[in-house]
Amino acid sequence: MTNPPRPRKRPLQADMPASAGALDEIDIVRSATIAYSSEDPANPVDHLLDGHSGPGATRWISARPDTIEQIVLEFDEPQTISRLVYEVEEVMRERTQEVRIEVSEDRGRAYRQILVQEYNFSPRGATYQREEQRFNLGKVTHLRLTVVPNKGGSGTASLTALHLFA
Repeated sequence: MTNPPRPRKRPLQADMPASAGALDEIDIVRSATIAYSSEDPANPVDHLLDGHSGPGATRWISARPDTIEQIVLEFDEPQTISRLVYEVEEVMRERTQEVRIEVSEDRGRAYRQILVQEYNFSPRGATYQREEQRFNLGKVTHLRLTVVPNKGGSGTASLTALHLFA
């Protein structure tokens, strides 16, 4: 009696990085200057890039309620961006927040919109959203996020995490 052939196998975790897919993540801290219109000193823009994510994570919060805010990543060298991941959370009040994302390939002289997304938050329902979008963007010199905190209701602009991938 012959034994059937055995499959070739190996555990994946042996060669995977600690964070799957992190190999192509753009290190925003080392490759860009972050310009912002406002930040609450207790919740600075640094929190977007501190590696914490998910419900209850640290976050950037504007210092000005009911005000449209902007965050602009000014890259040292043009970047290719294939994927963008960001998180939004609101647990205190019911409101609709809009996030617009635009890119520039000419050092910020002109921008083109690549995404507009609205989030409806309710303390009794939806409080957290993780957005992942795929793009084919080359030679990006600036990436601008515009946050409208109060399309419906009252609130303060906030974002929990931001990740870009080449």
